[in-house]
Amino acid sequence: MSSKRYPEEFKAEAVKQITERGHSVADVAGRLGVSIHSLYAWQRQREKPSGARQTETDHAAELRRVKAELRRVTEERDILKKAATYFARLSG
Repeated sequence: MSSKRYPEEFKAEAVKQITERGHSVADVAGRLGVSIHSLYAWQRQREKPSGARQTETDHAAELRRVKAELRRVTEERDILKKAATYFARLSG
């Protein structure tokens, strides 16, 4: 999976080229430099009602935030473990 993120406006315009202007998915993918799979996923996403799309986007943002916080807290815990080991050796 690619780590590249595209703005919503870019995705909307890409889907519009397929749905409204009648270009093929392969043609649009080649011109924009994105995978065909991504275009189909964006097209499915656009078919959902905007409320459901917004909820899904909010959940994804929350998940990214929670994962980042978990990563930070795990690093802090590891640092504290190393510090505790260090000071235990000094005092013992």
